[in-house]
Amino acid sequence: MIRHLVLFKLNDGVQRDEPRVAAGVKAFEELGGLIPDVTFWECAWNITDRPIAYDYAINAAVTDRDALKRYIEHPAHQEAAGLWREFATWVIADYEF
Repeated sequence: MIRHLVLFKLNDGVQRDEPRVAAGVKAFEELGGLIPDVTFWECAWNITDRPIAYDYAINAAVTDRDALKRYIEHPAHQEAAGLWREFATWVIADYEF
């Protein structure tokens, strides 16, 4: 199994309640159910206000590296990530467990 972790940081001046952010959140909330290779999916806003904290997180799992590649290349994933490129940056960690 591979764990896929993504932490998003909203760009300066971007607020959670903006329509484009809400659209990005909705796209990610629906993404786990759209891609067959995803075996576990959760995403949510960070609940702390520490300066080093990121704003939004995805915690997902896929079965293997091929499944991760299919997930990353899936059109629904590309579309959702494209929304977030407009207002956030992110870091990713993928590891086997």
